[in-house]
Amino acid sequence: MTVRQSRGPGRPSASGPTPPSEDQILRQGLEAFVELGYDGASMRELARRLGVSHNFINDRYGSKQVFWRAVVDQALEEATGFLTAALESGDDEERLTAIVRRFYQQAVRKPRLNQLMLEESHCRSERLDYVFDRYVAPLIAAIEPSVRRLVAAGRLPDTPMYLLYSAVIGPAAALTRRPMVERLGWPSDPDEAELTAIADDLARLALNGLLGPPPSGSAPQL
Repeated sequence: MTVRQSRGPGRPSASGPTPPSEDQILRQGLEAFVELGYDGASMRELARRLGVSHNFINDRYGSKQVFWRAVVDQALEEATGFLTAALESGDDEERLTAIVRRFYQQAVRKPRLNQLMLEESHCRSERLDYVFDRYVAPLIAAIEPSVRRLVAAGRLPDTPMYLLYSAVIGPAAALTRRPMVERLGWPSDPDEAELTAIADDLARLALNGLLGPPPSGSAPQL
C-alpha cells in the first residue's frame, strides 16, 4: 500500500509554485515588519505576504517573536560582519573612519534594516533589549577603546558615548525617509557608484564634525 506523505507547512503541491526559500522568507519578513510594525504584523498578514499557509510561522518558528528574531538575526549578522571587518587594521582614526564609512554604505543600500532599528528604538521592549545586547553593545565595545584613545589624544571631543552614537546614527536615520530626501534631490534609481558616493560624502560630513581637520591639515582618507 502506498503511504501518502503530507506536505510540510507552507509547502504547495508538486504542481504548485516553488515555495519561498528560508532566505526569501526572512527578507520578506523584514519588509513586512518595517511596513506594518511588530504589533501591526498579524500572523495571518505575515503569512499572506510571505505566500505561505496561515500556520506556517507557528509550525516553523514557534511564535511571531521567534520569527522576528530570526529576521533580525539574518539582517544584523550580515550587517555587523560587514562593519566589524573595518576594525581589523589601521590606527584608531582609520578604524573609526572605516566603520563610519561602512555604516553609511550599508545605510544607503539597506534602508529597511535602518528603519527597523529606528522603529525598535522608540520604546523600551524585549525586542530593543535583544537588538542592543546581541548587536549594538558588542559593536560599541569593539570601537570604544579607539574612541577613548582618540579622546585622550584630543582628536575627539570628550563627550558621552550616547552623543557620539547619535552623531553618527542621525544622518543615516534621515536617509531612511526616502520620500523626503527624494524631494530634496536624492537621485532617481541610483546605481552602485552613486550610492557609494552618497555614503562617502555623508561619512566625510560626519567625520569632519567629529574629528575636525587632522593635524596635518589633510582630510581623512575615505
